[in-house]
Amino acid sequence: MTTFILITVTGLGLAGLYFLLASGLSLIFGLMHVLNLAHGALFGLGGYTAWLVMDRLSVVHDPGLRFVIALLVAAAVGFGAGGVMERALIRRLYGRLVDQVLLTVGLGLALVALFGGLWGYDPLVLDQPRWFGEVTHVLGARIPNSRLLILLVALASFGGLLLFLDRTRHGLVIRAGVENPNMVRALGIDVERSFTLVFAVGGMLAAIGGTLGAVFFNGISPALGTNQLVFAFIVVVIGGMGSVAGTALGALLVALTQQYVNFYAATGLGDVAVVFLLALVLMIRPQGLLGKVAP
Repeated sequence: MTTFILITVTGLGLAGLYFLLASGLSLIFGLMHVLNLAHGALFGLGGYTAWLVMDRLSVVHDPGLRFVIALLVAAAVGFGAGGVMERALIRRLYGRLVDQVLLTVGLGLALVALFGGLWGYDPLVLDQPRWFGEVTHVLGARIPNSRLLILLVALASFGGLLLFLDRTRHGLVIRAGVENPNMVRALGIDVERSFTLVFAVGGMLAAIGGTLGAVFFNGISPALGTNQLVFAFIVVVIGGMGSVAGTALGALLVALTQQYVNFYAATGLGDVAVVFLLALVLMIRPQGLLGKVAP
């Protein structure tokens, strides 16, 4: 029983990482129909930014406070990078799906190569507070505190994203755009700022995920975000484009499926099981579990 609880909590932590990476993808495609294949590089950017802060900010002696600063700096860098990506590159290619794919694939590969050139291709271990390596007893299971932290940050991000979409002007424009983009344009609303903000928020969430991913995977490497991007897309499709709740549900299903199958069946079969889960959802509900049928 304790093993099952440990696997479940670990799966929930992985689900948190998938949500942080996939939620921006879901909103970006749901609102602007932009397939951003460079989004995984922002996950890596967040991880490397956090590593740099933890490694260089020696003036802050408390590792816990230094990690909080690293997480905030990574979030700010991801926010800025996402916004710059939209304004400088993506904005010119709205409605041109093939060009978007070519551009974002090239950009993602270039950023991975840049990370490798700057820091090498071997994983860099993020300096962590001692508390991360300690455990908390949950129903008899010894749960690493780092897993609980990742889960809490993901839940806070989920709640914050819902509040942003429900309670702010830009959030309402984004939600309306996801539901009916033609109506928003017909009302004469200038959605350019909201488009940039969607990319920026998506970049921020991905960078936060990259920081926590460096903890979860015991290091950050250039292709880590790109490798996780495949599962993020699966999460988005299963949950439904443009649905934050659907993304959270999809992340939960994908991560727990991976963890349970890898442990109780055979290591590596979890990825295969996720593909079968995707196929099953597409056959039963092509728009995703919480997605809506296009009008």
